[in-house]
Amino acid sequence: MAIDNSKNRVVGAARSNDVQRGVTIDAVDRIILDELSRNARIPNNALAAAAGIAPSTCLGRVRSLIDRGVIRGFHAEIDPAALGKDLQAMIAVRVQPGARRHLGQLAEQLNDLDEVLNLYFLAGADDYLIHVATSNTDGLRRFVLQHLSANPAVASTETSLIFEHVRPSPRSENSLSPDAPGR
Repeated sequence: MAIDNSKNRVVGAARSNDVQRGVTIDAVDRIILDELSRNARIPNNALAAAAGIAPSTCLGRVRSLIDRGVIRGFHAEIDPAALGKDLQAMIAVRVQPGARRHLGQLAEQLNDLDEVLNLYFLAGADDYLIHVATSNTDGLRRFVLQHLSANPAVASTETSLIFEHVRPSPRSENSLSPDAPGR
């Protein structure tokens, strides 16, 4: 697994739809996943202690979770404003019916753009939801005009500005337990 630091993307790791079917996650794996979801920088020996296993066993389990596509990667989340990109938006994109066979190619083109933070392929009325960050409204307008409206595969777009992104608080200890309330 390699990290492309220019876009904070994990390269060579399994994508969400690459998770092996029938992957079994036992109680120890759940503890490891819960701890990593709270703090991906936790030292292996501390992670092993939390899971009640030897550090070498823990390292092997983490590697197995990565290989099986359960853990999709480790990354640093960087505030776009710190990089001069103060304006964030979500852009819903509908593709022309005749262009549907080229959805993968369009996704690759969009994902390579510096403004794109995340790209989601959807079911429903829209085909993609694109999370972008630009320096200002002129940059957002330019992005939409040059990369979406000018693309013959794109039928329509709808842009929503993001005022604030609130992250959920770290999960409780029982959140990954199949016996947790509400499951």
